Amino acid sequence: MGALALLGACKSSRDLDPAKGGPAAVYQRAHTSLDNQDYDNAIRLYELLVTRFPFSNEGRQARLDLIYAYYKGRESESAIDQADTFIRENPTHPRIDYAWYIKGMVDFERSANFLERWLKVDLDARPPQTARKSFNSFRKVVEEYPKSEYAHDARRRMIQLRNRLADYEIYVARYYVKRGAWIAAARRAKECIEQYDGAPAVREALEIMIESYDKLGMKELADQSRSVYDANFRGDSKEPAPKTGQHPWWKFWG
Repeated sequence: MGALALLGACKSSRDLDPAKGGPAAVYQRAHTSLDNQDYDNAIRLYELLVTRFPFSNEGRQARLDLIYAYYKGRESESAIDQADTFIRENPTHPRIDYAWYIKGMVDFERSANFLERWLKVDLDARPPQTARKSFNSFRKVVEEYPKSEYAHDARRRMIQLRNRLADYEIYVARYYVKRGAWIAAARRAKECIEQYDGAPAVREALEIMIESYDKLGMKELADQSRSVYDANFRGDSKEPAPKTGQHPWWKFWG
């Protein structure tokens, strides 16, 4: 009787083995969990594949799928770490564009959450470190993998990030204006135009440059800035700033 109970216990233990069926079976269970939005279980199974079957085809694929599973499971740091590891270890992988894209998405969604927007937090006043990281990841997709299926969405998100980054530069420039630090204000406004050409904030950047150069008695620079402003913004219409051709944004979507 005791022997039968022992055999039954062994059988039950085998049934509970998460690696039962080998890498193909484990991968299928992980993929099913991912499709069912059971991200915790998907992560557990993908991690098992990477650990127990590292050299199998499924184990290699699991390294890529884990990036997405961490991302959807809101494990942002793990998603970034996994993406960085995959990129470092697989520089010629045919889907490396996907790793860069998901990395960009993680930082894109960390730039500002729903509660912050709902509470109308002044995001312009916050140094946009994650926005810059996201922008650089998306730029990697657009520049190095222009035929990627993710390139179009990456471009679209880069525009949003460009505008966010430009707004922050203007926020800092305004701070210098209030303090009467005209050289710093002009420099920051100029950087906004050069780095984020085409953003709506370019209009105000030019206005700050004109005011700053006037205050500094730099008539030639003030007149040049005024000429650029007049050429791009006629009348009082507050339309988004057109591209001035000073920065290669046109390479992406111009």
